[in-house]
Amino acid sequence: MHSLKVRFIAVFAAVACLLWLLGLGWAVKDYLIGADSVPGLPVAGDEPQPVLKAYKIVALGDSLTRGTGDSEGKGYAGYVGDLLKQDGMDVSLVNLGIKGLTSAQMTEQLKQKEVHRQIGQADIVLMTIGGNDLFDGGQTLSNLTPENLASLGDGFLANLKSVLTAVRAANGRAVVYVLGLYDPFRDLESGDRTSSAVRSWNYKMTEVLSGYSNTVFVPTYDLFQQNTADYLFTDHFHPNEKGYRLMAGRLAALITGGGGRP
Repeated sequence: MHSLKVRFIAVFAAVACLLWLLGLGWAVKDYLIGADSVPGLPVAGDEPQPVLKAYKIVALGDSLTRGTGDSEGKGYAGYVGDLLKQDGMDVSLVNLGIKGLTSAQMTEQLKQKEVHRQIGQADIVLMTIGGNDLFDGGQTLSNLTPENLASLGDGFLANLKSVLTAVRAANGRAVVYVLGLYDPFRDLESGDRTSSAVRSWNYKMTEVLSGYSNTVFVPTYDLFQQNTADYLFTDHFHPNEKGYRLMAGRLAALITGGGGRP
């Protein structure tokens, strides 16, 4: 009788131990793999995730697009990309800027097959052009006559039309943002005349841009109007990091808040 009782206790203990091991196994499985879903109830992680559209930005232009003077080497185009990513956009950037580029040289650049292809894939096109046409490395400062400025302006505006026509031929859907000029020489003795020339060029640029769909003029003159030296590189011509960030902030606000997403 005693032996039977011992066997019964042993069997009961073995069964209890087996059940405990099975329970432990299920608990470990649920922990490592996840509990089975309950019909009719969503399981964490199974909700459909929104697919972000990838936006391709192509930046065209002169040394401002290239980022000359920026300690980070990004320039306004690079900082725009950073700001848009912070806003939740999936952004890629192709920077085709060339130091010293004039509007006439840009018309030639746009004839290149690879440049044409890159623009054709863009959702957003950024552009700076005209500063080298107007200031010519500072040479224009010695000849700020109305006749000379008018001659320079006529040539630039003709090239600007050719540039915009070429961009639209490559891509009819992208939003094109053209940054206006600022005056890096406004603190000099000739500042009144250079500022007047810049404002006149900017106005004429807006008139040209108005003839092209989805093309936006982006003012920069006012960004540098006060405390100009604080936003310029040591060459007193190109923006420094602060200046480029100001330009990028304005652009990013237009793209994200002004209906600029294609």
